[in-house]
Amino acid sequence: MLRHYRMFAAYNRWANRQVYAVAAELSDAEFRSDRGAFFGSLHRTLNHLLVADRIWMKRFTGTGEAPTTLNAVLFEDLDALAAARKIEDERIIAWMDTLDEAALAADFTYVPVTQPGEFTQPLAPALAHLFNHQTHHRGQCHMTLTALGKPSLTLDLIYFLRSEGCEWM
Repeated sequence: MLRHYRMFAAYNRWANRQVYAVAAELSDAEFRSDRGAFFGSLHRTLNHLLVADRIWMKRFTGTGEAPTTLNAVLFEDLDALAAARKIEDERIIAWMDTLDEAALAADFTYVPVTQPGEFTQPLAPALAHLFNHQTHHRGQCHMTLTALGKPSLTLDLIYFLRSEGCEWM
């Protein structure tokens, strides 16, 4: 499973780069326009993804910034948001490289943002959630970009594996 999660961390970085590359082609008005995604605009959805990753990484590692709301806007500017996304993706990959199978099976305890009280669970399912959550909201980013007239992105894992991710095959 450890290799599988490391592959997802690399895929996550690759897919985020695809989304941010197309987002860079948008006007500021397009970037901020509400297109019906859960967080409305591409601006707010990309901020949410960074927020959630920072929350989970703080839970996992005990370090880093952790916003207290899921809809926090960390960066108004796309360039600053993109720079922070790159740093967070590299942080996730570097942290994944420190784990072993025992760490995946070990429990950790955290307090959810959405409800009071501690929750304890094994690390592995929480990692699955981290990467699945990214994929879920990147799908909304994809929808937003196509609604804005941009070409459909190829974000499937298999395309990553056939290109940059061939080391994982």
